[in-house]
Amino acid sequence: MNRQAYSGVPRWIHAVALLAALVVVLPLIAMVARVNWANFLPLVSSESALSALGLSLRTSAASTALCIVLGVPLALVLARGRFPLQGLLRSLVLLPLVLPPVVGGIALLYTFGRQGLLGSTLEVFGLQIAFSTTAVVLAQTFVAMPFLVVSLEGALRTGGERYEAVAATLGASPGRVFRRVTLPLVLPGLASGAVLSFARSLGEFGATLTFAGSLQGVTRTLPLEIYLQRETDPDAAVALSLVLVAVAVAVVSLAYRRPGGGGPRASASRPTTAAAPGGAAA
Repeated sequence: MNRQAYSGVPRWIHAVALLAALVVVLPLIAMVARVNWANFLPLVSSESALSALGLSLRTSAASTALCIVLGVPLALVLARGRFPLQGLLRSLVLLPLVLPPVVGGIALLYTFGRQGLLGSTLEVFGLQIAFSTTAVVLAQTFVAMPFLVVSLEGALRTGGERYEAVAATLGASPGRVFRRVTLPLVLPGLASGAVLSFARSLGEFGATLTFAGSLQGVTRTLPLEIYLQRETDPDAAVALSLVLVAVAVAVVSLAYRRPGGGGPRASASRPTTAAAPGGAAA
């Protein structure tokens, strides 16, 4: 048997995989074919389009940073902790993955809106979150954080606890173990989770529209601009959609590079060099 020629995948599986790929690729091809290439640059460089793109990039970067700050401790607790209702907490954290975004927007509105659970208290301090740029960041964080938590928790479970245990026996404090062993060990998983969170934030629509509205330059992100242009200028909507697809493909490709390039599989391919316990406890 020729080992190099054997893939372990039956031929009929390739046929089904091709069909699955066509389900995703054909609509994209159809959209590319529909683009008005003669006026592409004017369509994507209008003032409203550039404003929406800039706002999307800024808020997505802010929400990704917030996902990292909040998601890393949460993933660590879910992966390493042992406490009652841990399974329920994990289910609630991952709920935005399956929840319709508009439902998430309603939940955020009734939490941070003027008549919401926290909104009236925040207004006492002069803070109004709903229908502001902050609302966009919160909506994006709500829908994107599960991507980082899932990616990082998987990396933590794959890496195991042996390196942390060795560093602890050498006298390293829990905080030092976290900084010098745990974080380097799961850094590829953290990077891929952050990239996926950014991509999800970039494409967020339903929760943003419900919770933040659509104010140009304030809350109108690129998906909202595409939605509005769809009613008045279909050519502009298609052109902007292509821009959003191109940015999303570029971002997601960063998260799924080959091992050795920092992609998701790299977290399992370099544990020894990433987390030398002797160096952590030194």
